[in-house]
Amino acid sequence: MSTFDYSAEPPSDALPDHRKYQNPLVSRYASSEMSYVWSPACKFTTWRKLWICLASAEKELGINITDAQIKEMEENVFNIDFDKAAEYESKFRHDVMGHVHAFGDVAPTAMPILHLGATSCFIGDNADCVQLKKALVLIRRKLVKVISVLSNFAKKYKDLPTLGFTHYQPAQLTTVGKRATLWIQDLLLDLEKIDAEIASLPMRGVKGTTGTQASFLELFEGDHDKVKALNKRVVDLMGFKKAIPVSGQTYTRKIDYHIMTLLSGICQSAYKMCGDVRLLANLKEVEEPFAKNQIGSSAMAYKRNPMRSERACSIARYVMSLPNACAQTHACQWFERTLDDSAIRRIVLPEGFLGTDVVLSLLENIADGMHVWPEVVKKHVMEELPFMSTEVILMECVKKGGDRQELHEAIRVHSMAAGAVVKGEGKANDLMERIAKDKLFECVWDKLDDLVEPSLFTGRATQQVDEFMEEEVEPVLAKFADEIKVENKDGVNV
Repeated sequence: MSTFDYSAEPPSDALPDHRKYQNPLVSRYASSEMSYVWSPACKFTTWRKLWICLASAEKELGINITDAQIKEMEENVFNIDFDKAAEYESKFRHDVMGHVHAFGDVAPTAMPILHLGATSCFIGDNADCVQLKKALVLIRRKLVKVISVLSNFAKKYKDLPTLGFTHYQPAQLTTVGKRATLWIQDLLLDLEKIDAEIASLPMRGVKGTTGTQASFLELFEGDHDKVKALNKRVVDLMGFKKAIPVSGQTYTRKIDYHIMTLLSGICQSAYKMCGDVRLLANLKEVEEPFAKNQIGSSAMAYKRNPMRSERACSIARYVMSLPNACAQTHACQWFERTLDDSAIRRIVLPEGFLGTDVVLSLLENIADGMHVWPEVVKKHVMEELPFMSTEVILMECVKKGGDRQELHEAIRVHSMAAGAVVKGEGKANDLMERIAKDKLFECVWDKLDDLVEPSLFTGRATQQVDEFMEEEVEPVLAKFADEIKVENKDGVNV
């Protein structure tokens, strides 16, 4: 009998590279570009750029800082000893001061003027603003690409009639392309909000310990104009158009809430689209891309599960939950600041962007390889169309002298009987056969097939696709043409 201990854990020296939790958003799903934005390399090189920026602006305004000190910092902006910084942080119990000293080790002549007049939030919050802007630009680029790919799909299938659904019950016909415009419209609204946020996002700027700029006013010996000039110059050097007008120690966490709400909005749009794709996959009308060697189920070898859409919905659901965390964080900031915002923002901000990045990569992949089965679509249309066509048949008969009320009653009786056959016996809809045998409808017998042509029942769906593309989509794609051309350095695990 086996004596294997099923509760045993691996020895402490076993599997050394795999003993720590890895965030799947980074290790499994997200693009390298978005992962980089929230990486230590991006964060801490941005900190150093801010220190250089501050020192350069202070020098321009008369503070005794030399060109040699600035040059030394510039030459070492990417020369970061992370182990040394961790040692300093452990000693000082302060992350910013840990990196001040690590920077000072490689730029010793600049050490006396590093972080001059600043508080930790000058570094932390302004770096956050830089990372947020970089991440928003990546999200905008991916949004534009998804809209572009989906637009091609909508135009390709603008004429293909399909069942419309209300309450997930068959309703008037639409077209496959028109349905896709509903997905695109949501994403266009998201893009508009993201673009506006990129344009208006402020830096924290140079504000001081409680937002009063007192340390900088002392540094410039009471010269308010120089303090204002310093604030503006730092903002300009970092590529922003403005700083937030007033602050406590931190920029208002309302900004985080607004941004996370935008990401939630994108994920809502994605969830809606992918939910539709999943339902259509069940109907066998649409399939998302399926790789040659892909396994749909470990047990049921025949299955082609919509796993990309399911993954997008899964991650979107998580991102949609994050705005509440940001709302609580903003609401709970007492007076000029409390530190209970710090830990949660280290989690929520990166994961919100990483999750949205993954979702958009999935959307692009799905839209680019989505396969439509026109014959299945037509089959489902023709199962329901006889009922929908009865009003047209009735009107044609009345035009030729028939009694509207008598015809209406006959159609009602035939429809109930046909419905009983479909639902009670599982047979095909035979309403047209019944009408073709009823003398009351003899005047349209020779044109019954024409009267149940699906394209007659899609209204202006095809024209709406053309108009939507010309008036709404194409101007946006033209505006962001350069972003469409940019290729990701790598893909997402789809």
